[in-house]
Amino acid sequence: MPNRLADESSPYLQQHAENPVDWFPWGNEAFEEARKTGKPILLSVGYSACHWCHVMAHESFEDDSIAAVMNRLFVNVKVDREERPDVDKIYQTAHQLLTQRGGGWPLTMFLDGENQRPFFGGTYFPNEARHGMPAFADLLEKVAVYFEEQRDTVRAQSEQLLGVFKKIEPSRSDEDVILDATPLQRARDTFAQNFDRDFGGFGPAPKFPHATTIDRLLRQWRTTANDAEPDLDALLMSTLTLTRMADGGIFDHIGGGFCRYSVDKYWQIPHFEKMLYDNGPLLALYAQAAIATGESSFFDTANATADWMLADMQADNGGFFSSRDADSEGEEGVYYLWTPEQAQKLLGDDYTVFANRFGLDMDTNFEGQWHLTVRAPIANDDDFAAIERSKKILLTERETRIAPGRDEKQLTSWNALAIRGLAISGRALNRPELTLAAVRAVDFIRENLIKNDRLLASYKDAQVRFPAYLDDHAFLLDALLELLQSNWSTKHLSFAIQLADLILEHFEDLERGAFYFTANDHETLIHRPKSIADEAVPSGNGVAAFALQRLGFLLGETRYLDAAERTLKGAWQGIKEYPHGHVSLITALEEYLHHPEIIVIRGESEEIERWRDSAAKLYAPQRMIFAIDANEENLPGALADKVAHEGESVAYRCVGTHCELPLTTWEALAAELNEATD
Repeated sequence: MPNRLADESSPYLQQHAENPVDWFPWGNEAFEEARKTGKPILLSVGYSACHWCHVMAHESFEDDSIAAVMNRLFVNVKVDREERPDVDKIYQTAHQLLTQRGGGWPLTMFLDGENQRPFFGGTYFPNEARHGMPAFADLLEKVAVYFEEQRDTVRAQSEQLLGVFKKIEPSRSDEDVILDATPLQRARDTFAQNFDRDFGGFGPAPKFPHATTIDRLLRQWRTTANDAEPDLDALLMSTLTLTRMADGGIFDHIGGGFCRYSVDKYWQIPHFEKMLYDNGPLLALYAQAAIATGESSFFDTANATADWMLADMQADNGGFFSSRDADSEGEEGVYYLWTPEQAQKLLGDDYTVFANRFGLDMDTNFEGQWHLTVRAPIANDDDFAAIERSKKILLTERETRIAPGRDEKQLTSWNALAIRGLAISGRALNRPELTLAAVRAVDFIRENLIKNDRLLASYKDAQVRFPAYLDDHAFLLDALLELLQSNWSTKHLSFAIQLADLILEHFEDLERGAFYFTANDHETLIHRPKSIADEAVPSGNGVAAFALQRLGFLLGETRYLDAAERTLKGAWQGIKEYPHGHVSLITALEEYLHHPEIIVIRGESEEIERWRDSAAKLYAPQRMIFAIDANEENLPGALADKVAHEGESVAYRCVGTHCELPLTTWEALAAELNEATD
């Protein structure tokens, strides 16, 4: 019989609905059962695209004998970390404190059933003892005995743990803090120390596509481009990494889009899951790098990534799905692999050129088959055409295979990252259909994920669930500010203001600065986290500070500017001590110290959009350009003063709070733009 997870909206939880484990979803029913029976809670956290989550499920959760031990000794709770990042953050931190090791997924934590406080934990445990790890069933027996016999020790340890939670949060904001640029240079120097100058990326394998780091270095180069000694090394670090990633197997050369990370230093063999939260930022980054450098391969990579997102990840309702699994047919990566014989039969005369490009004429690189990586440059236009024909043929063939599972949850925060990427690439690549896709996704969120004037976090099968987190609000605010530059909509500006006000009302710590991850009326957990460091996605605090500043300068609204400043001051200790771990906040700091440039163009739509599109051909990451039709009325704040001139287009240029005289010709505006970027 299906267990309780059959009624859940999460595809990950539904994957476990047929387990012999008596699973509970996170919630009061499980907690009441634990209190009633006196059993501890076994908390298992994962997500549907997670390879090792599947392994542990097959080995242990589908095994009748192991499930019997779990059911006898524990109240078993399964959590989708994508739906409940609040729960995941708390217990990942607890795992690190208890084990002094990094966490990950699957996360396996043992909690006191009375109060959900953790006392032991780990990640993946095998069904049989191996690799220095105990067999899961044996571990369960020992943990249950320990909990029963050492109850006082467990309680005392949990009290200490809560004390440590409080200590690791950002300290009280010092009103005398002087924010300066020191962390910007220190972060850049740390990146240089960790940079792989042969293959790109930062640090040893496994290598992750840290979009925030690469973006930071590209911005660093742009900021210094007019100096006597521009930071060309920052440009090298960013572009070499982007090139190696685009040539490597972390990029899907047949279907487009990026996998989660590379298991080797060459970017050759990926962990094959594809996450929306990686591809949205990488789409934006490759499009910006294409504008910055003119490099055709960056344009190609951005276009292919956008094509994959629209073809495979956008639902009919306009929103975007969460991920593609690493596994299909029970094996990781099998969907993406080729043999030379398969390719030769399909490609005919084009095979030789394709094989030379992607190494099919070399030794295999993954379990006796080939996962495609670039091995040689394209010699001429004829070869380019042959390779493009070959990709289409192989894609058609690949689509006949059993595809990896797709998690069709639609998460607000990850949709926001996709919207931002599409808005930026729509401008940079001159593809209006990408902008339109971003508009559809915003409208999907507005129509489905706002209830009683509050934002919600997850949509699946018409079920809307979970109060939205800081990341949902901050990422969406940032995305709207990008989309407004590609396609002005006063209703989208109003939505941005609504989100900013919700952030200030429900998430801000007015006493110590910065923002909590959960709202002030959220479910009470053992801890209310305030995350300031970047993780797999950018820091919600960093993106909130960045976007609030930009909205504050656009509207002349000091409430937003003050909240951003309080955030930077509240996080200052962490920024100073570990700047390369707080890249999102550092970018907000940069725009606090050197205010963004804002261009507002008013007039007839056709002409002002031509001005906007021409201006967008320059890489200027601290510049925002808004083209607002002359007929738009009742604009809020400082925008109300930027009116259209009768019969002519006009551009207003402001840097922070300082505004110049309006410009009435494209030539005058172009001169200002070039002067600012020369």
